Parts: sequence; C-alpha cells; structure tokens
Amino acid sequence: MPLAGERDARHRTKQEFAYQTLRDAIMRCELRPGERLVIDDLARRLQVSTIPVREAIQMLQSEGLVVTVPHTGVTVAPVSPESVQDVFAVLEGLEVVASRLVAERASPRELESLATLVADMDREVSAKRYAQWAALNTRFHLTISTLAGLPMLREMTERVLARWDRVRRYFFSGVLVHRVKRAQQEHRTILTAMRDCDLPTLETAVRQHNRRALESYMNFLKSSKARPEPAATDVDAAPAAAAARSQSHAPPHPRRPAPSARPRRRNTRLRSAGPR
Repeated sequence: MPLAGERDARHRTKQEFAYQTLRDAIMRCELRPGERLVIDDLARRLQVSTIPVREAIQMLQSEGLVVTVPHTGVTVAPVSPESVQDVFAVLEGLEVVASRLVAERASPRELESLATLVADMDREVSAKRYAQWAALNTRFHLTISTLAGLPMLREMTERVLARWDRVRRYFFSGVLVHRVKRAQQEHRTILTAMRDCDLPTLETAVRQHNRRALESYMNFLKSSKARPEPAATDVDAAPAAAAARSQSHAPPHPRRPAPSARPRRRNTRLRSAGPR
C-alpha cells in the first residue's frame, strides 16, 4: 500500500524522512492500528536501507505510536480506550488555559476569525461534508491555541490534535458523523463566552465539549457494533479501500508457498516527492 510522504523534504536525513513518512501514515490511518510493520518491506517501499527505518521505528515507539507484540513483532499501536482518554484529558487541560487567554487578550478582529471558522463549519455540516468539517474543526482549535500567544501551548495542542485526528479517522462513521451538530452548538457556546469574557461559563463549556466527545467515543468502543473504519474522504478513500481489500482476501492461516508458486515481489513504493 503506497504511503504519501511530505512534499517539503529538503535538508532531511534518511532517518527523518522515514520517521515523518511513517508517522504521517499512522496518523492518517494509512497504516492502520494493529497493522504489522515489516522493516525490510518498509525499507524497500521507502527506498532506503533498513537502518533509518529501524531508527524511525524506535522513535515512533518512544511516542507510543508503535508497539512490540509478543509472537507478532512490531505493529502500529492500537486505538485503545486508554489512548482515547489520554487524548481528551490532555486536550481539555490545554484548551481551558488557551481559551481563557484568548478571552482576556484577543482583539475583536481575532475573535471574528473564530466566528468565520464556526460559520464555515456550519456550511459543511449542512452539506454533509463531514471530513471537511473535521479539517475546519482542527483549524478552529489550533487558532484558539495560536491566539493564546504561548508557543509551547500551541505546539502541545498541535501534537494532541494530531492524535485526535487519528482517533476521528478510525471512528469516522461510528462517532464523528453523529456528533458534528452537537459539537457545533458547543463551539458557538465557547465562542460566545470568549466574546463576553465570561470565564466561568467558558471553562465549563470547554470542559463539557471535550468530555462529551470523549463520552461519544467511549460509548462506541463499549458497544457491540464497534467495528471502526477510517474516514472515506477524497484524500484517504483509496488507502482505506486498499486496506479493506487486503484484509478481506487474507487467508486465516497463510501457508508458505512452494518456491515455484511464490508470487513475484511487489514493487510498491511509499510515495514522496522529497529527496531521500
């Protein structure tokens, strides 16, 4: 399955290239939770040696995005209830601080930029373009962290939102599609409280926004219908379909083929426009 690397890869080492390409693929669910990572295969597809791939996987392990499973090997980390709770617990704390600072410091023009994003999200909901809504939602929350004026807060929020993006892609149909209207109501409440500098209401609204989202994901995980699939958007529909095809055709107990019957090795590259 081809994976899209970053276009701007100038001044990057092979290790950085491998790390960023694999990390992006994990976050986009092109490499799905639980998928086994074969170092030789990844090296061939990235057109690098195995050394930078091993180093990249070690870095991903330190972030908790890759795990070692006994009798299986290295796999993409699963999206577990604990990992979902982790995302929203950290995000809640960051956004309580960021939204308070925005309420106290932001200019009317800056607050209007948030209102424009909320209006744009309303239009995407009306058109049922949920993947586009999700992208705007990320912009809305990142804009709040940027307007807070604390670079470290913005950086941390960006990293946590990347984790949320992985969660929402994995549970796209089961959770996000059904929650967008309520989420929009919560966005408007947050925006109004920031405009009014109503700090108690604002903190309550931010906490409720994160906790209701967490509740939706946890309820879905606990339900008997929890069979998540990545979002089928224009960007990631093809990788999702490819993953579904590879799983649906995989034999339950694969046998090693005889030498004469072994298939030819696939020449599947990981797509990237940057230098190696």
